[in-house]
Amino acid sequence: MARKAARKTGSARSGRASGNNRRAKARRARASRAPQPSNRRSRVIAGSLLALVAAVAVVVILLTGGDDEGQATEPVDVASLSAGETLFRANCAQCHGVDLNGTDSGPPFLIATYAPNHHGDEAFQSAAANGVTPHHWNFGPMPPVEGLSRDDVAQIIAYIRSRQVEAGITNDPSHP
Repeated sequence: MARKAARKTGSARSGRASGNNRRAKARRARASRAPQPSNRRSRVIAGSLLALVAAVAVVVILLTGGDDEGQATEPVDVASLSAGETLFRANCAQCHGVDLNGTDSGPPFLIATYAPNHHGDEAFQSAAANGVTPHHWNFGPMPPVEGLSRDDVAQIIAYIRSRQVEAGITNDPSHP
């Protein structure tokens, strides 16, 4: 009889133990699924920061009109572009081509190498005033262009930039 009682007690204990194990496992499973307060707080902070960055980006784009750095934000009048084209044809086209696609004597301007973020307007001003030693091409040195004022060169640059825009040349460094 003692054996029967021991068996009953043992089986009762094992039943209780297995029931307790199941309850403990269920509690652990529920606890692992519930987000921890520190994780929840981190998610809220990260989400808030992301929303703040996005809001600042939208404001910057709206304030700048989405213009890339280095591009003219003022509209260029047709008369100025026409004057720039005339000056270009008289002073630059012999080497850089009437169509800005270069010649055997000078490089083209309708390529990403001459986009505003790579060769800014001041690089053109300096090349016209001082000449330039070649660093992308094997055409030989470019001599200074005599008789052009800074305003003349600015009109030529405006003409070149307008043609670059027409050709899809952008400030994007990944542009081919």
